[in-house]
Amino acid sequence: MAVAASSTLSMAQQPAARESSVTLPLDYASSELEKAKIQLPAAPDGRIGFAVVGLGRLALEEILPAFSRCKKARLAALVSGTPSKLKSVADHYGVPESARYNYDNFEEIVRNPDVQVVYIVLPNSMHLDFTRRAAKAGKHVLTEKPMAVSAKECEEMIAACEQAGRLLMVAYRMQYEPYNRELLRLARSGELGRLRTITAQNSQTEGRPQQWRMKRALAGGGALPDIGLYCLNAARFLTGEEPIEVQGSVYSSPGDPRFQEVEEVCAFQLRFPSGITAQGISSYNAHNSRRIRLDFENGWAELDPAFSYAGQQMKICRKVSDKAEDIAMRKLEEKSQFATEMDHMADCVASNRQPHTGGPEGLQDQKLMETIYESAKAGRTIKLQPREGLDVTRGPQPAED
Repeated sequence: MAVAASSTLSMAQQPAARESSVTLPLDYASSELEKAKIQLPAAPDGRIGFAVVGLGRLALEEILPAFSRCKKARLAALVSGTPSKLKSVADHYGVPESARYNYDNFEEIVRNPDVQVVYIVLPNSMHLDFTRRAAKAGKHVLTEKPMAVSAKECEEMIAACEQAGRLLMVAYRMQYEPYNRELLRLARSGELGRLRTITAQNSQTEGRPQQWRMKRALAGGGALPDIGLYCLNAARFLTGEEPIEVQGSVYSSPGDPRFQEVEEVCAFQLRFPSGITAQGISSYNAHNSRRIRLDFENGWAELDPAFSYAGQQMKICRKVSDKAEDIAMRKLEEKSQFATEMDHMADCVASNRQPHTGGPEGLQDQKLMETIYESAKAGRTIKLQPREGLDVTRGPQPAED
């Protein structure tokens, strides 16, 4: 994507990541996991500066602590509508007063050259407004998922960033997480034969009816856009295909004050051009369950948990003879999902290339969620026009460490 000459910060002004590595002698036997080459983080002045907008639970518990594990990104500014919280958090992370903003004076960020990326961690209905404002201020945008509350808003976000010559990325952290990427490799490699079916579940029990997730105007929906989206995006991400049939259903317990505006449960089924089928279910009223299973011709693979912030566990089954199969755990190096996705965005900014999960990826999920709701309302399967090719909504694959 070309960068507009009139943008506040040209790509030439972006800090260049200066990476280096150290090679150490191997101390352990070949049976042990060990790296000889240790990749060092970029120097502080070579990292891309991020402004985090919104200091809710996700930002405080996951995103802000993750900067300590980033190699290419750093925290440069904070934005909050609560002055006392802003001061407390900024003091804790050493963010200077000159880099503290509220929702009203956010436009002043245009004068802060230390900020190259704005990370939007706000209720879904606010993503469009802050994407427009950030892009107009000459900043690249990383926004939490779902991208927005409608496909129309997603399209407007894409247009705003294109017009400003800024990059736009949606924070699909699972597409950067090592276990999910290993699942991708298994799905595409043919190692277990052809992929046949995908089954995914993401559930949690919501408590407070007054929270923004229970308000349709703020969230755009209930269990589907918040946690069911993981199941939907995983099916698309792992197959690389776009569905040609969609069937959905929703349910809410009568009289439950939590689900007066949004759905409690959403289930859907997708059929892809290759014949693969995927089933997803999400619930706001069932104990935490975040698993996915892929069934192949010659075995299966599952992650449980799959969509959690940490603690992924992978199990793989292989047929070894007509009378036996092998079921084994696969252990990979665990990484901070938020650090990994922020480093990817930082790398894209520094190298001026499209993010792997850019605006088109978020837009496609939003279109499919609207189709799931349409199917649920109509009580029928909806057929879609086939889309040629694989990964048509994604940018280049993220760099492997």
